[in-house]
Amino acid sequence: MPADEVLTMGRIGVDLYPQQIGVSLREVRTFAKFLGGSASNVAVAAARYGRRTALITRTGADPFGEFLHDALHGFGVDDRFVTPVATLPTPVTFCEIFPPDDFPLYFYRFPKAPDLEINESELDLDAIRAAGIFWITGTGLSQEPSRSATLAALRARDRAGTTVFDLDYRPMFWESRETARRWYAEALPYATVAVGNLDEADTAVGVRTPAEAADALHAAGVELAVIKQGPKGVLASRKNGERVEVPPVPVDVVNGLGAGDAFGGALCHGLLAGWELGATMRFANAAGAIVASRLSCADAMPTEAEVRTLLGEEVRSA
Repeated sequence: MPADEVLTMGRIGVDLYPQQIGVSLREVRTFAKFLGGSASNVAVAAARYGRRTALITRTGADPFGEFLHDALHGFGVDDRFVTPVATLPTPVTFCEIFPPDDFPLYFYRFPKAPDLEINESELDLDAIRAAGIFWITGTGLSQEPSRSATLAALRARDRAGTTVFDLDYRPMFWESRETARRWYAEALPYATVAVGNLDEADTAVGVRTPAEAADALHAAGVELAVIKQGPKGVLASRKNGERVEVPPVPVDVVNGLGAGDAFGGALCHGLLAGWELGATMRFANAAGAIVASRLSCADAMPTEAEVRTLLGEEVRSA
């Protein structure tokens, strides 16, 4: 079979989002069920653009796990590397929705999430080496055996093609920022692209100023650093000195969760297409804005036509 264009590795779970907006979970009466998890959402987002996409992760051996396989099939994401863990339940995540900028998350990943039970011995290293883009996340480094598996995958790939490190720092998954920084330092030399917000950049390289964070990521070996600055937009910096700063696309925010994953899938699409850096950032910003204007994450991922419409551009082929 042909190599995957985008192969992601990391979190998966069921998102249960409230149907009542602007109230606490204490008052919510009904929820909608969606596929969730950052690596899974990025895979779905890339598949929306017609990319051959696959995911490395694990679910529980339960009905929620079966739902996630069904959802991946429906989105066109290859699930051949998604396997069950008999002894652990599929995680669920609840959120509260207080637009425009407050979306608390409640992770139920107890006693441990199956996606942290990815084992090095189960990896298809040939598929990892062959993928056009290989995408890993910071959360995958937070516990064993996922940590060793993630590092083994990075070593086997050895910077072939485009290797993206989604800095994805979630404090609740780590004992401390310093511990996360130690393991991020192990992974960074194998990444050609790093993506994160200012807090995640601080975790990775100990710097919170956008330009300095980009320089520090370059010093760690990253060729392209993408620093999200919230309302100030995004800074993209290449190691060769090229830098662009792109403002956000204004929308009426419904749920900001998933916007970063939409950005990630769009970034993959632009990198594979070989677009100019500024065009890629504008496209990714617009994709994130569309998802922020919708309730769900994976189900909300836009097509290229939708993104181009928001940007006022004609659709172009990859």
